[in-house]
Formats: sequence, structure tokens, C-alpha cells
Amino acid sequence: MEPSHKIADTLLSIIVVVLLIILGYGGYRFYTINGLYLSASSSVVSLQGELLQAEEEKTNLRDELNLQESRVNNLEDQIEELSGTVGEFEKLSKLDPELLQKYSKVYFLNENYTPPRLVTIDKDLLYDEKVAQQIHRQVRSFLENLIQDAEDDDVELFIVSAYRSFGTQTALKTGYTVSYGSGANAFSADQGYSEHQLGTTIDFTTTGLNGGLDGFGATSAYTWLDDNAYKYGFVLSYPQGNTFYQFEPWHWRFVGTDLARILHRKKINFYDMDQREIDKYLISIFD
Repeated sequence: MEPSHKIADTLLSIIVVVLLIILGYGGYRFYTINGLYLSASSSVVSLQGELLQAEEEKTNLRDELNLQESRVNNLEDQIEELSGTVGEFEKLSKLDPELLQKYSKVYFLNENYTPPRLVTIDKDLLYDEKVAQQIHRQVRSFLENLIQDAEDDDVELFIVSAYRSFGTQTALKTGYTVSYGSGANAFSADQGYSEHQLGTTIDFTTTGLNGGLDGFGATSAYTWLDDNAYKYGFVLSYPQGNTFYQFEPWHWRFVGTDLARILHRKKINFYDMDQREIDKYLISIFD
């Protein structure tokens, strides 16, 4: 063989060996890289799974937290509601349950009933200063404000009668019966049925009537009361057309501003409202 042919064969062999080495190394690198890729892909998939699981756990924890917060808020609301209920019960326990009952031939106050807190009315508010009058202590300020504001509007109001005991009402009704017979029932309550025994009711008079009651309905004083008394918690017990007594424009009973405003707005009489509905206003009677 010629030398040139030997050199060519040698070069070819070298090239083949190099190519085999390159292919072998390339295959090794491919295998290695592919293994790393597959391992990395597997890790990514694993991490994605862990991330999804973590997100799910996070969502579950958030939902549980919201649920617990909702339970805590509900518990706080229940505690607040319970506290309010307890407060209302405590407040109601200190109020006279008779204050908003319907009397006047409906409910009865026995001879032993006396309002727990009576105070003497200022003499300046009385028509006859010599005849002392009493009223429920918590009604006094409402009454004084009413009379003062009426005076500011150039209307004079004087008190003729306020609290009357069972015994006083007995004597009064007996006197009326002697004078008027059964006709007294049209304008005077029997003992135990008079709103005056509650200590929250006032009979008013004004100038020009000589301390009397007849004619009061035609005075500016009555008109003023009809327009304004509810603002101070007073209502007219026996308006025109009532089924208990004759029209008594001078006779005003304190029922609290909340109830008085409702009655005024709806234009209904105290005795026309259901007692269960009236009872709801007892808790706020002196507010």
C-alpha cells in the first residue's frame, strides 16, 4: 500500500474514533441532561402539587378563620342582646306596671294602691294655692315644662286637681252621686277606676273660668293643649265620642312622649289602642 493511502486510512480511523467519542460523549450528556430535566420536571410537578396543597390549606384556614370570626361576632351580638335584655328587665322591674293600664271602667286599682313616688306640686302652678296637690315625681318636670311653654305662648294653665287617693275618689263620687244620681257616672269614675289615683293625671283650668272646668273646651288653653300636650307626654283621656265618659277637655294623662307622639300622629285615643301594644311603651315612659 502506498504511503498516501496509509495516511488517509489513519486519518479516517482517527476521524471515526473522534466521531465515536463525540457521539458517545453526546449520548452521555444527553442522557445526563435528560435525566436532570426529567428529575427537574418531576420536582416542579411535586412543587406544584405542594403549592396547590398549601393554597388549599390556606383557603381552608381562611374559611375556618372567617367561620370562627362569625361565631365570635354572633356570640358578641348575643351577649350584647342579652345584656340589653337584662338591662330592660332591670329597668322594667323598677317601673310601676300600673302606669299605662287602662282604667275608667276597664282595670281596677285597689284601695291600697298609692304611687310610690309622689311630690308636692309648686303652688305657683295651682289655681287654688290653699289646696295642696301631688303628682308622680318623674312626671313633675314634664308638667312644669308644659305649663312654662304654654305661658311663653301667652296661654295660662292652672292645675285644679292631680293625684287623688282611693278614699278621696270615694268621697268625691259619693258627693256627685248625691247631687246628680246615676248621672254622675257620665263624668265621674268610681273609686279604683280613676286615672287620678295613678298620680299622672291633671285637670286643668285657665283664666276666665273662675277655677271651673265647664267651658274649658272653648278656650285657647284647650286648643294649645290639643296641639302641643303630646310633646310633653300628655294625652286627652276622654275626647269627643269616647265610650267611657262625657267629653273632658280638661283631663290630661301622662303616658310618656313616645306613646303620646304615636297616638297624636295616628290620631287615635289611648283607650282605642290594644293594651298589649300600649305595654311596649312602659319601658320608655320617662325617657
